Amino acid sequence: MNLLFLCTGNSCRSQIAEGWARKFAPPGWVIQSAGIEAHGKNPRAIAVMAEAGVDISHQESTRLTEDMLRATDYLVTVCGHADEHCPVPPPGVRKEHWPLSDPAIATGSEDEITDVFRATRNDIKQRVMDLLARLEKDDSTGAAS
Repeated sequence: MNLLFLCTGNSCRSQIAEGWARKFAPPGWVIQSAGIEAHGKNPRAIAVMAEAGVDISHQESTRLTEDMLRATDYLVTVCGHADEHCPVPPPGVRKEHWPLSDPAIATGSEDEITDVFRATRNDIKQRVMDLLARLEKDDSTGAAS
C-alpha cells in the first residue's frame, strides 16, 4: 500500500497525517505527504507532534510529482485547495477528502494558537487511525488492490 497525503503547502496538516500514518501503518506500507507547492515545515506542527511522541522533524516539505501520483494507491487531500487543484489521479488510485481547517492561520495568544494545533493533531490522528483500519480491513478481505 502506498498512501499519500496531499495539502497546499505540505507544511502542517499533511505532515501531521504522514507522521501518524508512519506510526500506525502496517510494516511495508509506503507513507508520503506532498503539497501542490512546498512551503517548508511548520515548527508548531513539529512541536505538537513531539508532545504526542511522534517526531516529524525529519520529514521533508515536498512538492507533488507525477511519479508520486502514479505510485499512489490511496490519496487523501487534507484541505480544500489541494482537493480542488490536485491533478486527476491515474485510474485505480482511490481518493478521499478531509476538509481540515488550517491551524497555521489561527490567531490569538501563543497558548490559544498551540491549542488549535493540538486539536488539529488529535483530529488528524483519529482520521488516520480510522482510514488505516478501513484499508487494513479491505486488504485482508481482498477488496483493495
